[in-house]
Amino acid sequence: MAANKIIYAMLSDRGRVRRNNQDACAASPVSGVFVVCDGMGGAAGGEVASHLAAETFLAQLAPDGAPPARIQSRINAAVQAANTAVYQQARNTPQLSGMGTTLVGLLHAPIPTRAEDESPKPTARNHPNARSTDPPTLWLVHVGDSRGYLLRRGNFKQLTCDHSLVEEQLRAGQITAAQAAESPMRNLITRAVGSQATVDPEIHGYRPRPGDLYLLASDGLTRELSDAEITAILYQAASPVSEASLHTACKKLVEAANARGGADNITVLLVALATA
Repeated sequence: MAANKIIYAMLSDRGRVRRNNQDACAASPVSGVFVVCDGMGGAAGGEVASHLAAETFLAQLAPDGAPPARIQSRINAAVQAANTAVYQQARNTPQLSGMGTTLVGLLHAPIPTRAEDESPKPTARNHPNARSTDPPTLWLVHVGDSRGYLLRRGNFKQLTCDHSLVEEQLRAGQITAAQAAESPMRNLITRAVGSQATVDPEIHGYRPRPGDLYLLASDGLTRELSDAEITAILYQAASPVSEASLHTACKKLVEAANARGGADNITVLLVALATA
């Protein structure tokens, strides 16, 4: 069988309104790890928090030659390490007090774990055309409202669920989607990396297929562009998929968000699963 090959591209932009870029993105293709963070807590604090969290998360998931650990435990430990790094830095530096960051990360782990209790049972989040006996080999983790998406065979699907006050109100039926988009509280998130001593990340496993295209993005993109608009740009700019076309797609997404006003920092990271 052909081997799965990961290709990626990423781009972060200040936008047209903010003076600083508090977003961060990082990648380690050797480790199969990709991450986007959106910082908060003032210009300096947000920037420090996002970069510190992204770097720590990446470092914690770097290959170390040890036998493969249970995937979900490793990912959770990486998020907790990022949380501790940001939290302690904020406590030790008065001008950074209160800083924190969102985090959305992807780990491609083609060697499956043997720990059966770590393999989630088939759910709606697991792809319908995958065999239920196949172990998940791609994992998404998130805290806050930075998002992960999948484009597969024309279907563009949001894989993460925002940890935000507006999302909670929406799911409870207290407001409509239109009201959520205009809510003055749409920036309030209910979970963040570094704001408390510990954090509760959400982790899900998936069964990827050749041709899949994953998007990690800060809300500077998703607040400006609809799912349909993002899909159209990906189709136009990233077909056929190559490193060059993914870079083009990142640039087109950022340009489109800026054309809508660029009210926030914009960060996009595209990861494609090709067949080598």
